[in-house]
Amino acid sequence: MSENAVEYAIELKGITKRFGTVVANDNISMNVRKGEILALLGENGSGKTTLMNMISGIYYPDEGEVYINGRQVNITSPKIALELGIGMVHQHFKLVDVLTATENIILGLPGPLGIKEAQAKIREICDRYGFQVDVNKKVYEMTVSEKQTVEIVKVLYRGVDILILDEPTAVLTPQEAERLFRVMWRMRNDGKALIIITHKMHEVKEISDRVVVLRKGQYIGEMNTEDSDIQEMTNMMVGRSVTLNIERKTPENPAPKIVVENLTILDEEGVPKISDVSFTARTGEILGIAGISGSGQKELLEAIAGLQKVENGHIYYVEEDGSKTDLMNLSSRQIQQKGVALSFVPEDRLGMGLVASMNIAENMMIRSFRNGPIVEEGVERNKAEALQKIKRGLNPFTDRKSPRKLAETVVEELNVVTPSINTPVKNLSGGNVQKVLVGREIASKPKVLLTAYAVRGLDINSSYQIYELINKQKEEGTAVIYVGEDLDVLLELSDRIMVLCGGRVSGIIDGPGADKNEVGLMMTNAEGGKDEK
Repeated sequence: MSENAVEYAIELKGITKRFGTVVANDNISMNVRKGEILALLGENGSGKTTLMNMISGIYYPDEGEVYINGRQVNITSPKIALELGIGMVHQHFKLVDVLTATENIILGLPGPLGIKEAQAKIREICDRYGFQVDVNKKVYEMTVSEKQTVEIVKVLYRGVDILILDEPTAVLTPQEAERLFRVMWRMRNDGKALIIITHKMHEVKEISDRVVVLRKGQYIGEMNTEDSDIQEMTNMMVGRSVTLNIERKTPENPAPKIVVENLTILDEEGVPKISDVSFTARTGEILGIAGISGSGQKELLEAIAGLQKVENGHIYYVEEDGSKTDLMNLSSRQIQQKGVALSFVPEDRLGMGLVASMNIAENMMIRSFRNGPIVEEGVERNKAEALQKIKRGLNPFTDRKSPRKLAETVVEELNVVTPSINTPVKNLSGGNVQKVLVGREIASKPKVLLTAYAVRGLDINSSYQIYELINKQKEEGTAVIYVGEDLDVLLELSDRIMVLCGGRVSGIIDGPGADKNEVGLMMTNAEGGKDEK
């Protein structure tokens, strides 16, 4: 038994994990103490997820030793991890929508359901840590915060003393995040060990006791949170000084570019996702859209891009001469030709805008091809050359040089990790796929940029690059509509902020000087919002 058995909940010694020739974790040794909240930091590809997957039983280390409460163990499955008191709450919840909170919490446990006994135990857990759970509520009726609470109670119900939380506040309002932090502090004070993975550095500073940093699969170091600051943590993660230095210039002579009037969108069951929404997006400004997940952000942007059926209302594109074109009379391709670019990063990044089997350069070519064939110089006069291209399976009227150059630019400016621009995007990591998607839309120099969750899952360095590119689009006169999950960034980046709650506009306020808590309250209350400015 380890001499630190009483203090350490987890000890990792020389942990190495390889995937073919790639070393995901390289001889990592670290520990997690009982009664502490440890923040695990690192850029995309640093090995955080792989390491946590080994602790939670999804992967098994190639080398090294794992100790739980001072005893060496072999964690070969999630079931064994649970038996050892280890639980992980993933960012994307694993709940059955048609079941109640109670049924989800006890689902998979041996023996009869015992609903009444289970509910009594659930209430006991809730009273102990300060959770609020309606034990009879169906999951499909719950808010995101309620679903997350059920996930946490589910692992606590199984008796875990070690809890791993992956991006737990990604879709929470500031008030909901504060409630979660209070619960985490109670669990820490109860002697439980908690590991939090997050890219929100201000949360790391607020919630954690200690920080461990990984970089390129290696353990870089650790620090006590109270003895450090956000800049020092960021520098250690990246290996150099990195700062977000966005100069939010006041828009000069902003003119209307997208005018939305009384827009209503229904889902497949006829339930309103957007209700009577009106606003104006202007040239040379960033209009931020704040709202908890599912408030209609996705549907709104897709409607402007011509990808979503509209029940009622109008969406106007203001031409250079001031005249208006109703985008609802145009196809999505015609809207794109107007200069409206949609950069939406879904959970399945390959499901929208990119073709998995095509390489980076070919995915760049999709946009230029849809905007009309670009004739190579001299091809139309050289039938013999065109015929040879056709025989080789090539389109003689498609410009292949420009997309390749664009691919090289995106790879260089956004530090896309890839063997070459000829690599199929399905072979890239999720974060690098995202860079290709966002970079392509921004590089098209649109007149209107619709961007949603552009930095979802990206590390802090990559996120800063995306923020700076978006701000540059604004400075070049583009009308930018920005949907983001990090409210602090939204406040810093946006010139105006429109707050959505349940598909309705709570209010539209100025970005400079906006109060985070005020915006958070507006995100949960559709009544009494401020008028558009």
